[in-house]
Order: sequence, then structure tokens, then C-alpha cells
Amino acid sequence: MSTARLLVIDAGTTGIRALIYDENAAILAQAYTEFPQYHPAPDRVEQEPGEIWDATQAMIRQALDAAELQPGEITAIGITNQRATTIVWHARTGEPIGRAIVWQDTRTADRAEALNAEWGDRVYARTGWAIAPVYSSLSLEWMLANVPEAAAAAENDQLRFGTVDSWLIYRLTGRAAHVISASNASVTGSYDLLAGDWYREWLDALGIPASAYPTVCDDSGVLGVTAAGVFGAEVPIASAIADQHSALFAQGCIEPGMTKCTHGTGTFLDMTIGTEPLIDTASGLTTQIAWRLNGETVYALEGYAGSTGSAVQWLRDGAEIIATSAESAELARSVPDNGGVYFVPALTGLSAPYWDAYARGTIFGISPGTKRGHLARATLEGIVFSVRDFMDAMSTVSGHPITRIAVDGGASRNDLLLQFQADQLDAEVVRPRNTEATSLGAALLAGLATGVWASAAEALATQEIESSFTPAVSADTRAAQYRTWKRAVERSRGWLRDAGEE
Repeated sequence: MSTARLLVIDAGTTGIRALIYDENAAILAQAYTEFPQYHPAPDRVEQEPGEIWDATQAMIRQALDAAELQPGEITAIGITNQRATTIVWHARTGEPIGRAIVWQDTRTADRAEALNAEWGDRVYARTGWAIAPVYSSLSLEWMLANVPEAAAAAENDQLRFGTVDSWLIYRLTGRAAHVISASNASVTGSYDLLAGDWYREWLDALGIPASAYPTVCDDSGVLGVTAAGVFGAEVPIASAIADQHSALFAQGCIEPGMTKCTHGTGTFLDMTIGTEPLIDTASGLTTQIAWRLNGETVYALEGYAGSTGSAVQWLRDGAEIIATSAESAELARSVPDNGGVYFVPALTGLSAPYWDAYARGTIFGISPGTKRGHLARATLEGIVFSVRDFMDAMSTVSGHPITRIAVDGGASRNDLLLQFQADQLDAEVVRPRNTEATSLGAALLAGLATGVWASAAEALATQEIESSFTPAVSADTRAAQYRTWKRAVERSRGWLRDAGEE
């Protein structure tokens, strides 16, 4: 092990964090800022690529200043990022074309539903994803049909597409590298897991030129070198990995059956399954590349609920019943139980296993005795129920029962949430001392690529478990709570479609 200073850019859905890790995987400094989200219509979530880039540069400067480091003292850079968000730019000028379409956006819901009849099973069997609005390929198709500049660039072979990792690498390298990591490629809904290349038959059917797509690289390895005129020195960008996959690695889930759960804007349950993809089109689960390291691809199963942390933010910013997200735990503890209140946090639709873009957030069971605490508790419980909806399917498809789940993300600091998770999922829930797992995974992979650590085992040995939560309710209680939840989910489904038919 050598002395190292690893800069990680954690480009999340709502903000940018820059962190500097040392050779012991300890955080020396960090800086964070949010960037604007745009909602021009109820089904749209957009971001300005230029604002993502500006925020990234500002946080890098702040983190370097806090650590009293110069750019040339950085050993390597790692990137972890929100997945499937679609960014396009002009190859000649490097300027973004329109706003980014964020993975939470549902404008392509009708198109996804129409395509499923002919392409659904075929695409699922090759990409590992059910056709849904989260597909970058559908966002690209929408851009080509609705953004004249994008269509014109595509006709002249000047359109360039990427996810957030691609965009940041492109800018950091002075527009020299148009690449994407394997994990990010597999979450675009455009990558053929069986062929190991972009799914050209699907892209042709959508009228998308494959030339717009980036080169796929290993998640750990040199994807590019920063331009001195941009970063201040030439430094290798030695890892880029999608956020959930990064957390999976950081949690030490490197053997088949190992599982982690990240509580962020959405809640994601991921299980490592080994070096062969398992695609089950009936389960509603996604199959994706966990990471590609030294040319070897490791796959994972995933189920996710897209608006769980967002539901807590809604309590703060929408309902305004809490001042900070952290207050949700204290408020939830003010009542002994949920008082019969259930909150389905389908603020932008239901993800696995339902894939219902027309569902919307719903609260059931309100009575004259309902208090703010019941709403807060129902919100936290809704996060856990959303995970249970696809956990059993994951065990069945993989052949691995889930008895232990490692957790991370902002809400993993909430003991009430984690105890309910252990109770409802009937599994041990463990929390590491460092819950910044998304950034940590990128740091470890960058360090592996540059010789800071000799092996994954050596890198992962830097981590410790802080707390453990075990089930403390009866099977009957668990089953009764879940039956009521399922009733609530069924009533939330198809809300937008049904409203349109009235």
C-alpha cells in the first residue's frame, strides 16, 4: 500500500459531492452542493448539463482547498453517478443540446407501453431491463423527435450521447474522451448483455444512430486523463461506476448472493450473482453489470423503488411538516405505530416489480386521530415495504435466500427505519461505519487501478461494521402489515391512466 490521495466525484440525482480519500479509505475532506432540478410538466424531470459541470468544478476546488492539496497531488480520480440520466451534446462544439432527461422522468410512459407489445420480452431478454421510461434509449428517441438541434446533429453524425459519467469525463479530459463505464452502459436499456455491445437492432428500430453512443470501458482502469488546462494537472480518471454498483462493491458484496440496500433518492436492493447474467423476464427485476474489472464482468440483480428518499423530501418541501429530512425519524418516534396509515411513495410511478408509470403517491387510512407522526412513520415504513415487494423474487431468481443485508445511503443513519427493515424483511441489517458507500466504491476501484491496493480483499479490509439490527416481531405481525400494504399499492396503481379515462 502506498500513500495516496484519491479524489471522488459523486454526482448524485440532486447534487454533487467531491471527496478526498487516503490510502486507508478515510475521508480527508469533502464538499457538497445541490444543483437545480426542473419540472416543466408533471411528468418531466430535467437538469442543465452545464450546471452539473459547474457544480462539479466548484466542489472539486472546495475539496482540494479543504484538504490543502494542489491538483497535481491527486493520485487518481474516481467517478460515481446517478444512472440512466440522458445527456446529449454536439460533437463539434462540445455544447449540450437541451436539458438532460433525468432517470425519474416519465414522459415516455406511453411510448414504453406501446413498445412493450412487440419488443418487451425481446428487449428484456437482451438488456436485462423491462421497457420503461427510465430507458435512456427512449429519452434519446424523444429528443430526436422533439429537439430539432438533436435531430440535425444526428443526421450529420455529430450527436453524442452519454450518462453523467460520460459527460464529466468528456469535460475533464478537455473533450478528448467519449466513454462510458460498463456498469453505466448496462443501465441505459441500450446494452446487449449477451453480445457485450450496444443493442443495435433495438437502436435501429428506434431510429437512433449507434455512432452517438460512447465507447464502453472497464469500471476500474484508466478511462481518460484530465486536461491540465481544465483540472490544473494531468491526472488519471481511474474509475467510473454507477452509484448503486459502487455501493455494492464498497459493501464487500463480491460473492454471489451477497446483498446491499441503498437508501437515497430511491431505494435500491442489489445482489451480486457472479460472472454469468441471470435474466428472468417474469420477475420484474433488472439484470445489469455490477462492474467490469480487468476485463472480467460481474453481474447483479436489482429491484428499486424510485421515490423513497424523495418522499421524505416531500414531507419537508411539499407537505412542510418537517424542517429537515433528519427530523423524520424523531417525528416518527413520537407515535407508537403507524396508526393504520400507509403511504405508497409512488411520486413518479412504481418501479420493480410493477413498472407502473401511471401510479402516483397515495396515503391511506387517515382518520380523525391521524397526527404528523403517523405520516412520518408511514413514509419510512413505505420505504421498507417497497423493498419487500421485490426481495422474494430476488431470492427465487438467484437461488440465494436473503438473510443479511448491508445498508448505506443517507437514510441508513435512521435506526427506526433499519429496525423496521429488519422486522419486515426478516433479515439481519448491518450498517458500516462509513455509510458513504457510493463514493467509497469509486475510491476503492480507482485505488485498485493505480496500485494503491493490490487486491479487492485488501481494499475492502479497510471497512468496519458499526451497527446490526435483527428481526424483533412475529411472523403473523409481519404478514398482516404486508397484506395491508399490498392493498394500498393496488389502489395506487394506474392513477393517471384512470383519471384520463374519466
